[in-house]
Amino acid sequence: MSAMDAAAPMEGTPLIKPSTTDHPLYEQVVEACRSVYDPEIPVNIYDLGLVYTIEINAEAEVEVIMTLTAPGCPVAGEMPGWVADAIEPLPGVKTVNVAMTFEPTWGMDMMSDEARLELGFM
Repeated sequence: MSAMDAAAPMEGTPLIKPSTTDHPLYEQVVEACRSVYDPEIPVNIYDLGLVYTIEINAEAEVEVIMTLTAPGCPVAGEMPGWVADAIEPLPGVKTVNVAMTFEPTWGMDMMSDEARLELGFM
């Protein structure tokens, strides 16, 4: 057994928690996330792949799990607030909590095709 096998998550456990894509507010929350940009990259945080999970419960409480392109990002302390500020005004949203994670580490493969095209990677 290699060291990588020992560090691997349990079989079948997703690295990124699934989003609540079937909630009526989901698409509006995604669009709100798309209004937030990383100041160093001319692409929104959703298409960059920085939003890992959007969870919305029956009470319309929104939980967002996101990351940054790098842990030392200069706006690390501000970005969650920007995301919360974009989502909170949506009609029907009760509360918003934005949590930061660095597991799994963000990679360029998490970007949408639109983001890759915008940044000249396609």
